[in-house]
Amino acid sequence: MKQLLSTVLLCFYLIPVAVSQDLTDLYESSIKSVVTIFTTEYKIADGNISENQALGSGVIIDKNGLIMTAAHVIESANVIKVKLDDDNIYDAEVIKSIPSADVGLIKIIDEVPNLTPATINNSPIDVKTGQRIYIIGAPLGIEHSISSGYISGFLQKNFIANGQMAKFIQTDAAINHGNSGGPMFNMNGDLIGIVSFILSKSGGFDGIGYGVDIRTAKELLIDDDSHFWSGFDGYFLDQNLSAILNVPQKAGLLIQRVSKNSFADKMGLRGGFFQVDILDQKLWLGGDIILEILGSSCETPHVLDSIKERIKLIKPGESIYLKVLRHGKVIDLIQQIQ
Repeated sequence: MKQLLSTVLLCFYLIPVAVSQDLTDLYESSIKSVVTIFTTEYKIADGNISENQALGSGVIIDKNGLIMTAAHVIESANVIKVKLDDDNIYDAEVIKSIPSADVGLIKIIDEVPNLTPATINNSPIDVKTGQRIYIIGAPLGIEHSISSGYISGFLQKNFIANGQMAKFIQTDAAINHGNSGGPMFNMNGDLIGIVSFILSKSGGFDGIGYGVDIRTAKELLIDDDSHFWSGFDGYFLDQNLSAILNVPQKAGLLIQRVSKNSFADKMGLRGGFFQVDILDQKLWLGGDIILEILGSSCETPHVLDSIKERIKLIKPGESIYLKVLRHGKVIDLIQQIQ
């Protein structure tokens, strides 16, 4: 009996050791790909120029100086500087920013030798609720800080970018101001997400934070091969919102913004111009609502996947045609692929 009790106690003390993992080695290998981003925004009001400075985080994804971050970190910046783990600071420029999914891509202007990019995890199978993760960034300006936790769940927002709904990973790992745009890693040291936002009543971290799934970020920032989808951001209107906005079908795609000189702009799509809060969502109203694309009704988010594949098959000389609701009237738009 005494020997059995000793065995039980031994197993009890061994359990925490078995399930815990020291993050020291992972931190040392990951920190080389993590950067701190300093931004400066200039505003002119009443003839005076004001200067607003802010900071965020980012992660190097290739040896040429491409860095993923959050769109809200860089979208209004006039000056961007990047600080590497060796404390050297370089100028950077915006390559792409997609506010609807809160992902952005910047590039170091100078040529920097020996950059260490993060390893990107592309497998959806390897990202599951309950898995342990860690985050590195500059929360509240404290650079190179690490926090760890678990994947608590997933969130799919109705914002449409590149023809797909942005997917977010929920975590209980501590996230604060300055972590935005920083990397979320799995326990293999693979990049699985870009830190985006928190849900908080206090203004600080309350235990619920989100990062954009890395596959979403990669498809939007790197793999985007559709000029049509990259020309605008939208919001999928469900049955409730469609009823509120008097859409003549059970769902539709509300255009939020249209990129200047894009295919969508040349097609004549119009974005919103008046922002409102509807059902806890900040939406731009006044723009077009897409009802059909290539004759297929936009009545479910899943339809967008099949429409996206059809658009990829359109050859130069052929046309994309839409049916949109504009100011209460249904009109047709058509544009030839060059």
